[in-house]
Amino acid sequence: MPLNEQSVRAALAAIVDPHTGRDLVAQSSVRGIGLDGDRVAVELLLGYPAAGWHDALASQVRGALEALPGVARATVSVASRVQAHKVQKDLTPLPGVRNIIAVASGKGGVGKSTTAVNLALALQAEGATVGVLDADIYGPSIPKMLGLEGRPDSPDGKSIEPKRNHGLQAMSIGLLVGEDTPMIWRGPMVTQALQQLLNDTRWDGLDYLVIDLPPGTGDIQLTLAQRVPVSGAVIVTTPQDIATLDARKALQMFAKVEVPVLGIVENMAVHTCSSCGHTEHVFGAGGGERMAAMYDVPLLGALPLDIRIREQADSGTPTVAADPESPLALVYRDIARRTAARLSLEARNKAIGLPNIVIQNT
Repeated sequence: MPLNEQSVRAALAAIVDPHTGRDLVAQSSVRGIGLDGDRVAVELLLGYPAAGWHDALASQVRGALEALPGVARATVSVASRVQAHKVQKDLTPLPGVRNIIAVASGKGGVGKSTTAVNLALALQAEGATVGVLDADIYGPSIPKMLGLEGRPDSPDGKSIEPKRNHGLQAMSIGLLVGEDTPMIWRGPMVTQALQQLLNDTRWDGLDYLVIDLPPGTGDIQLTLAQRVPVSGAVIVTTPQDIATLDARKALQMFAKVEVPVLGIVENMAVHTCSSCGHTEHVFGAGGGERMAAMYDVPLLGALPLDIRIREQADSGTPTVAADPESPLALVYRDIARRTAARLSLEARNKAIGLPNIVIQNT
């Protein structure tokens, strides 16, 4: 049987993207196919940043193509392009930001902020331009976690420049008030403060702005979810029932305001003793997986209860920045790819105009 484009497409349709659950043809990742005698060239374009996976995907596709009858050599190029996706109706996307991803938990103490900053760093490591907004007005922790100090600059007296560290753009009320200053504000003031931080910051060409929402599902959180143009949400929980109970409320909150939940991250899933190697599920097992199945959303990944994650965040250099090739950092990067991949399947927003950023491995 002579080599033709149909047989090449059939081979590509047999390769499933583990981050989206769809094959390369179905998710429209095949940008071009070239045939020249016994040689074939394929150009792939992913809708999400995946620099850490490009080489492995290219190798897998090359192997599948070279297994076809009549193919002597296959050349595969893989690139990523981040598009803007739809936000809640009646809201307008933020200038300078393609997509906003909200990270929520429903309750405090589950490692939401640590997950948010490492998710942002992992998206950046995969090739995206990323920012972080600390929406926890009462208990801002992002400045400490990212090692940020000093008040942000205001070049015109109206807008403010985001602070930068580890390659991220960041903003927090913690940068504008003293570290020990309590924010004794009522709900409307908190909402107004967050909107000012969001809208008055001069975000510079972000593919993703990760917003670390305050814990809970009360009036403040619901108002923020209704007024901030969010493309998707990530729910962070720990495995025990009391945590997933509150996390389910956060998930339902986003459903009410028509924000797609991209998936669930189970934090503190398992602990391995550093002395004896004994593994124990301190907070129970499978809570995140059961919750994901209940609401038909993906479990984006499970993170261990590991002292290094806490120590590195406290030091101002979170895990993905402190030890980028460590197993822990690679778990965060896999979660980041899955998060961005799920968002890439959502409807696009064609109204926003930012230059296309292409990340390419050949």
